[in-house]
Amino acid sequence: MGRTILIVDDEESIRFTFDSFLSASGHKVTTTDTYASALESISTRDPDLIFADILLGAHSGIDLLREIKDRGLHCPVIMITGRPNVATAAEAVRLGAFDYLPKPVKKETVLNAARIALAHKALLDENDRSEKEKDRYRKLLQAVFRSVRDAIITVDTDMRIVDANDAVGSVCGMPAVNLVGRPFPEIPLECLQSCVEILKGALKTRRATRGHRIECRSSGGPKQVIEVNLSPLLDENTRFGGAVLLLHNMTRLDILERELEARSRFHGIIGRSREMQRIYRLLEDLARTDTTALITGESGTGKELVARALHYGGLRARKPMISVNCSALSESLLESELFGHVKGAFTGAVSSRMGRIEAAAGGTLFLDEIGEISPMIQIKLLRVLQEKTFERVGDVKPVKADIRIITATHHDLIEKVRQEQFREDLYYRLKVFEIGVPPLRDRLEDIPLLVDHFCERFNGTSGKTIRGVTDDVLRLFMDYRWPGNIRELEHAVEHAFVLCRDSVITMDHIPPEISRPADGEREVSVRKARHATSDVSREELVAGLEKSGWNKAKAARLLGMSRQTLYRLIGRHGIEGEDG
Repeated sequence: MGRTILIVDDEESIRFTFDSFLSASGHKVTTTDTYASALESISTRDPDLIFADILLGAHSGIDLLREIKDRGLHCPVIMITGRPNVATAAEAVRLGAFDYLPKPVKKETVLNAARIALAHKALLDENDRSEKEKDRYRKLLQAVFRSVRDAIITVDTDMRIVDANDAVGSVCGMPAVNLVGRPFPEIPLECLQSCVEILKGALKTRRATRGHRIECRSSGGPKQVIEVNLSPLLDENTRFGGAVLLLHNMTRLDILERELEARSRFHGIIGRSREMQRIYRLLEDLARTDTTALITGESGTGKELVARALHYGGLRARKPMISVNCSALSESLLESELFGHVKGAFTGAVSSRMGRIEAAAGGTLFLDEIGEISPMIQIKLLRVLQEKTFERVGDVKPVKADIRIITATHHDLIEKVRQEQFREDLYYRLKVFEIGVPPLRDRLEDIPLLVDHFCERFNGTSGKTIRGVTDDVLRLFMDYRWPGNIRELEHAVEHAFVLCRDSVITMDHIPPEISRPADGEREVSVRKARHATSDVSREELVAGLEKSGWNKAKAARLLGMSRQTLYRLIGRHGIEGEDG
């Protein structure tokens, strides 16, 4: 690949000759005739090589050489002149000229000089890249060493501490500056002494050792569970120079893992449809903010699951999420539940009680069916949103409300605003961002996934081993309108589990209100059913397979049939796809 070469000479014939020689060899050549134009050229681009004449009018090639050196450019400079003498040659070499060629210059001489100079430039570039990469890597390691939350201690072969990061102070209870330079076994900390035998073994074998868990208590603090990992410390020539200890606090890791796993199972949202993908993207955008969100949708669509996904995927995930169903409580009970009360606030208030807002401190308050709250509760909730404070029932002392509020409703709140049943200012405070959860009838392709999910769940709770549903049942589920949405589907599968004594759920196990739809729904079913029966055409099969990228499981869900039926139809029609 050609390189960029700059020719600086006030003789047009020389510029033309050099341009011809070097361009023919595949190089990109730029020519200038003055010192000023040469400076302009190197200011806008960084050439790989410069040929410069000694004499350039009022300036000289030596001046250009000085400027290149001052700018710190790495490009080699070959000086050319028609009046060679020892003084100018010596000055050029002293200033860093790569070579010095007298005129007239033969083609072979120019090309050979360019080849050697460009090879030198490539070596310089590679060294420069290597040094920059080493410097970047060195700074990165220093940044990691300083900022990592695990304690890092390096020791030499004599177990003397060479370095330690700031996290040692929080993990081991002693500042890093008090450790460096001291023999490891002599550090007056009981917790570090637990690491001595592990360290001795690692220094003896010169091998990494990982996963040692020790219990320790630093400086009279609480008991900790620390995982000790050691790695050999090698220099650039792979000579052994000691060991690196990484001390990781594992005290709460198992608890957190169990909590996260439970949350994932309980709060997981099932669905791969386009509508659900849209919601997933919204959840990703909203999760890392404290924005107030309003979740809308029909009853049973999973609005609370969306709220939990917002909470547990967000900034407040380690704090509580408190849920309140606003439609299930009277005004007075809801007021007490939300804001709490003090002793004697009303008849029966024999002691003070913390409200849900206070219980959610630092976390999220989820208010389901927000459209049901009374005007008085609306005013109080508006104050929480505006001033971030509230008062307990029967008290005048303001309490700080550090919470994120997420609400949900199946009502048309804007219509309630028009009817003056809901405050407009509260509506816009709650609806900073709205997430509309689609009804199940608008995401039919998710039904097979949901059925599998519920079957797996009920297998675990019922002790049964039911593989799934028949094609007829799946077809029925795909045709049904699901006025109760996902909750109705869940209850239908649970109903079938109670009745099913075989390994597959059949039509006999389905609730009658679903298995025997009204006439209008039956007509819809007849029009749709052919997409899940053996009457489906070859063209429809191929279209479904192509749309799913020839993924058989996806194609079966898209066409509303089981994989067994799909395979049977593929064989019947003799379809050979991308995988066969």
